[in-house]
Amino acid sequence: MTRIISGLAGSLVLTVPDAGTRPTSDRVRESLFGALDAAGLIEEAAVLDLYAGSGALGLEAVSRGAASADLVEKSARAAAVAARNAHAVGTAVPDVAIRVHRVSVDAFLRSGTTLFDLVFVDPPYDLADSELRDVLGLLAARLDPDAVVIVERATRSGAPTLPDSLILTREKTYGDTTVWWVRVRV
Repeated sequence: MTRIISGLAGSLVLTVPDAGTRPTSDRVRESLFGALDAAGLIEEAAVLDLYAGSGALGLEAVSRGAASADLVEKSARAAAVAARNAHAVGTAVPDVAIRVHRVSVDAFLRSGTTLFDLVFVDPPYDLADSELRDVLGLLAARLDPDAVVIVERATRSGAPTLPDSLILTREKTYGDTTVWWVRVRV
């Protein structure tokens, strides 16, 4: 069972797609969001959730005070689930913009100019490192200078290869999952 852990929509149960996604565990989300809250990175943030699946990461941020969330998911089934979850969270957290985009991550990043403060990148484990590097390269142009990017991958995959415009600032391993914190190089 996946749920919103804390905030205005805390304890709300989220639907997850029946196949093709790998929801971030409650344990990982609780630890990650505790660290993000402590660093003051959620309140009023413009959040982007790439490879959103159920939308749990972006929706957790909205529940905890983010100003907006854009959930990007290519799969029609998963995007429909994310839209239902976004509606449920939007009911609990009124006056927050939550948008679900049924499009590829590459297409989304190439199509707009909005800058984001907090980005979650939780690609399928089988996404090649070179593809992830390309996505991070496109993402760099959409980041506020003080933005934080959270990359979640299988521990066995190793640290993501970053474009020159980004730097790795933190790493935390939770068994077979590792979360990397990435910032814009200044």
